[in-house]
Amino acid sequence: MAGEVVRTKDFVADAANFIFNLAHKALAERHEFRIALSGGNTPRPVYSEIARIGRDFAWDRTLITFGDERCVPPDDKQSNFRMARETLFLSANVPDKSIMRMRGELEPHIAAQQYQDDLDLLATQRGEQIYRHDLVLLGVGADGHTASLFPETVALNEMTQRVVANFVPKLDAWRLTFTFPLINHARHVCFLVNAKKQPELIERVISGGTQYPAARVDPTSGNLTWILGE
Repeated sequence: MAGEVVRTKDFVADAANFIFNLAHKALAERHEFRIALSGGNTPRPVYSEIARIGRDFAWDRTLITFGDERCVPPDDKQSNFRMARETLFLSANVPDKSIMRMRGELEPHIAAQQYQDDLDLLATQRGEQIYRHDLVLLGVGADGHTASLFPETVALNEMTQRVVANFVPKLDAWRLTFTFPLINHARHVCFLVNAKKQPELIERVISGGTQYPAARVDPTSGNLTWILGE
C-alpha cells in the first residue's frame, strides 16, 4: 500500500510541481487533465501556489472535481468548493465549465446521486465504464479518515456506488464523498499531508494499518504517492 513516499521541507512548492508535472503529462497523452481536489487546511497553500504559477495553464482542457464535500451551501465557510474557489479558481481564472462542484446544499442522497450521474455521463462520452481521474488528491484526518470516509461509517463498505452520502455519527452530520471503487480507479492518487501533525499515525497508515480508512487507498492499476511536509 505504501507507494512512493516523498518527505520534503518545501512542501508547497514540491506538491504544486508534482501536480503540474502530472497535468502536463495528461495533456500530452490524452489532451485533458482530470483532477479531484481535497478539502481541509493542508492543501490550501498548495492551491494558492498552483494559481500563482499556473495562470497560463490550459484550464480550459482541465476538469476539476471534488473528492468530498460538506453538506452546506457553496458560500459557507466550511465548503470545500469555497476554499478552492478563493485559493485557486478566482486567482487562476479557471473557467466555470472546468469545475464540477458537489451540490452540498441539496438533500445528501440526491446530491450524491447527481454527482455520480454526472461522472457516469462523462465516462460514457469517453468510452469508459467508470470515470477515471488522472489525479485524486487526498488528506488524512486525525482518526485516519480520508475524503469523507470516516472510521465505522457505512460508506467504507460501498463497492458499487462511486459517490455516496455518508452519515458521520461523531460529527452528527452528512458528508458527500467518493468511495474506494472510484478513488482506486484513478491513474494516480496523491496524499498531501502535514507530517508534523501526528507523525506516528501517518506512519501507521502508510504501513497499511487497515483500521484506518486512508490505508485502504490502493489504486488497482495506478500509482500512489505520499507527499509529507516535514
